[in-house]
Amino acid sequence: MEQQTMTGLPQREAAASGTVRDSAGYEMTSGEIAHARAFVRRFLDVARSQHGLTVSARAVEIAQLVVSELATNVCRHAPGPCLLDLETDGGLLNIAMWDSGPVLPAASPADPTRVGQHGLELVLMLCASFAIHREPVGKRIRVQIPLRDDSLVQSAW
Repeated sequence: MEQQTMTGLPQREAAASGTVRDSAGYEMTSGEIAHARAFVRRFLDVARSQHGLTVSARAVEIAQLVVSELATNVCRHAPGPCLLDLETDGGLLNIAMWDSGPVLPAASPADPTRVGQHGLELVLMLCASFAIHREPVGKRIRVQIPLRDDSLVQSAW
């Protein structure tokens, strides 16, 4: 079940700092993946409508796909609590996902005949940056996605 751990900055504060933030916590079961996707969509809608940030429709789709893939990995390999932090200043969407699993993910070698297990490959292709950090408990994955079409990674989309 989605639990808001922090709400977006009040409009005055966000306008002054130029940064919009929000976080959500999940008990990462398969049903929670859709909640995480919806959280990203709502966050970007608020960034656009209430804070006047430019967010392309394509960036919203990519952000939802990336969060879905990261959440799926949590579900499969580190079930339990998960924190999703979103932040943007209008140029990049910063996504950080923490989970309690100790194993660091690794992309499998490219293999077009492999069925499934392409999620991390997709994330690496779509994000401007990708980093994994060990935490005292678990790990935190940080990615960045450009919010404007002219800055998005060119792919097969």
